[in-house]
Amino acid sequence: MEKNMVTVLIPAYNEEGIIAETVKTALTIPRVSQVVVIDDGSTDKTAQKAENAGAMVIEAVENLGKGGALNLGLSMMVGDVLLLLDADLGQTASEGKKLIDTIVREEADMAIAKFPEKKSKSGLGLALGLAISAIRHYTGLNLSSPLSGQRALNLRALEALGGKFAEGFGIEVAMTIDVAKQGLVIREVPVKMEHRETGRNIAGFVHRGKQFFDILSVLIKRSL
Repeated sequence: MEKNMVTVLIPAYNEEGIIAETVKTALTIPRVSQVVVIDDGSTDKTAQKAENAGAMVIEAVENLGKGGALNLGLSMMVGDVLLLLDADLGQTASEGKKLIDTIVREEADMAIAKFPEKKSKSGLGLALGLAISAIRHYTGLNLSSPLSGQRALNLRALEALGGKFAEGFGIEVAMTIDVAKQGLVIREVPVKMEHRETGRNIAGFVHRGKQFFDILSVLIKRSL
């Protein structure tokens, strides 16, 4: 593998409105050799717009969820650094450079994006609180952004994951625990990223509820 070359994985579901901007921006990040978009069963033109923007596109036959989509894209990795980005970052995807730089400078094995403080709360904070407490319990780490999906990993961190990501909405917590338990270094990196937040509505509360129970599932599996 090429030294310090980066593959970007972007799972996307019905993001035709912003995916092209995110892809084009990600391609401008230094050291990025390819951007892979995993179209997770979209019903719109996400795949077409991502491909036209310069991404390598993998289309899932059905919706696999974030972990499943990332595992589908992982086989396309080249280089020795992996950058995970959400599809709705738009131009702020450029902040992924800060995560990559942290890995390349060997300051961490996994770098986690720490977003600016929210102006208002989008939920009750139960999933976030569970994630913070669980990671502290299992690893001793005190993280403020344990649910952030914007991450850069080196090959040691990927090996700690067993070569694949956990399924469901507990993926970030599982990733953090598994990497930390191997004695690898995890660092949160302040970024100026922006993306769509889950609202205080029925859909938002359903999403956060699924996230909470998926995190519980991750913790039960690792306890056993």
